[in-house]
Amino acid sequence: MSDDESYELLGFDNVLLPIGDLSEAVGFYERAGFAVAFHLQEAGIALLKAGGETPGILLREEEFGHRPPPWPSPRVWLEVPDARTAARALMRAGIDLLDEPFAVATGWTVEIADPWGNVLGFTDYGKRPELGRRP
Repeated sequence: MSDDESYELLGFDNVLLPIGDLSEAVGFYERAGFAVAFHLQEAGIALLKAGGETPGILLREEEFGHRPPPWPSPRVWLEVPDARTAARALMRAGIDLLDEPFAVATGWTVEIADPWGNVLGFTDYGKRPELGRRP
């Protein structure tokens, strides 16, 4: 890319997750603790809030129904104050964990998968608070 074609990355817009049934997905993510910014059934999309940030997780209804998408799923991790507390809250809400909370370089993480195989992690910065949003 030449210098006159350069561009600047300003930050994240939204993370798009393909899902098979919008109403079911919204219910799942609400149980997981997400607030819904908007839900447009006729457009097949809903935006989930991620803290106080403007970008969020955009759920987009696709044509594959109740099976995982035919492509590998990315992992999206979100920062929480305490991942082990998040794990207990998720289990109380009836959401299965992919595994027990596990240690990472910055703290702890727990992961879940929605009914379509999208993996979300909840991670904290307990070991490295200076790198987190709440030092």
